[in-house]
Amino acid sequence: MTDLLYSDPDLVQFYDIENEGGVDFDYCVGFAKAAGSVLDLGCGTGQLAALADRRSVTGVDPAPAMLDVARRRAGGQRVDWVEADARNVRLGRRFDLVILTGHAFQVFLTPEDREAVLATIAAHLAADGCFIFDTRNPIAQEWLEWTPEQSQRELSHPELGTVRAWNDFRRDPATGVVTYSTHYEIPDSGRVLSAESEIAFPTKESLAQMLDESGLVVEEWLGSWQGEQYLDTSPEIIPIGRLR
Repeated sequence: MTDLLYSDPDLVQFYDIENEGGVDFDYCVGFAKAAGSVLDLGCGTGQLAALADRRSVTGVDPAPAMLDVARRRAGGQRVDWVEADARNVRLGRRFDLVILTGHAFQVFLTPEDREAVLATIAAHLAADGCFIFDTRNPIAQEWLEWTPEQSQRELSHPELGTVRAWNDFRRDPATGVVTYSTHYEIPDSGRVLSAESEIAFPTKESLAQMLDESGLVVEEWLGSWQGEQYLDTSPEIIPIGRLR
């Protein structure tokens, strides 16, 4: 795991501050209520996976620094945490629900990578199981908002105080891959922690073809975590489905 945003503890400490809760979190918590077993691929710091309660939950992530946070989280002791890559992990069991949220699907930059992740989902779904994941709709061009001027924000850190943060980006028109930088300015010291990340923006059409070839059937396409049906102008692409 080479992305410092997820592998460097100094940067990981900001992850939950930037990504706590949200409508995607609420939707998936409700969605998981009927599932006896859940596999959270790309579980990150374990916010969602740690809601294990009485169900069996496994959280998979390739970044040790993220899993360190997950294990210390309230409820983390009830989760089976696995350090592994979603492209090739094989746990030898199947789950009622497989989820991949937080736009984690977008870190897989090539069609081959995405096909491998979908194969992992198919390999771990129970016969009557369900999957759900999200990716940003490239038509919405959300990356245009990731400029220093538009993305500048202040974060309240419990130990560091008010931290100024901002992003910047560049996009490869040939591949559609967006490289974005994230910066955190530590108060008083003037020190700036930075990381550079790459994400892809696959189209709905390409996803539909890959899902079909992976033996997965989409029963519903959502365009937002509020449950709205997908439209070409939707900000999100969220397939919900099962094994064929």
